[in-house]
Amino acid sequence: MIIIEDITKIYPPKIIALDDVNMKIESGEFISLVGPSGAGKSTLIRLVIAQEKPTKGRIMIGEKDITRLGARHVPYYRRKIGVIWQDFKLLENKTVFENIAYALEVVERPQREIDIRVPQILKLVGLEGKEDRFPHELSGGEIQRTAIARALVHDPHLLIADEPTGNLDPVNTDEIIKLLLKINKLGTTVILATHNRDVVDRLKKRVVVLEGGRVVSDKKVGKYEI
Repeated sequence: MIIIEDITKIYPPKIIALDDVNMKIESGEFISLVGPSGAGKSTLIRLVIAQEKPTKGRIMIGEKDITRLGARHVPYYRRKIGVIWQDFKLLENKTVFENIAYALEVVERPQREIDIRVPQILKLVGLEGKEDRFPHELSGGEIQRTAIARALVHDPHLLIADEPTGNLDPVNTDEIIKLLLKINKLGTTVILATHNRDVVDRLKKRVVVLEGGRVVSDKKVGKYEI
């Protein structure tokens, strides 16, 4: 469970990005986080992944207040979270297999584990047979699937997708959303930040609307209504 409690984030000189945000996310939920540009979605994501600290409030992940994590503990916490960005952030000089394996190599996992785990993830995201291709040889949808695979390689309890379909056509968008739903059904909590109204409306999942740094709507089964 994730409990976001009385969270406020103020940037100098006096820019209020988040203003007294409260939210509870149950384990295994799928949430669409929506709102106009500047609403506070990206700021909230940065706080949840411990990239920044709030000005006020706390974020409980299970029994741990992650706003109090020391710098040396943050990397260990982030291994339990998968993050997918709109710009993919793949390494252009590495193959699909190598991009995914790299996430395990940097935390010094043994090669035997890498050789077992990477093919499992490739199968999950539908990239069997693409493991030796470089990013420039992939379609937009395949690139995003590779980014999702890399985010899943540590078997995270929470997957955060920040505008994952922003650069994709409708067909690939639909495939990526189906994949996120599949991952969610396997037990992973998913937070999807998006501007795509059609995606949110078709999901028929919980929708949290941010506007001006505040939660203005939170519906268990909602639509993109701003």
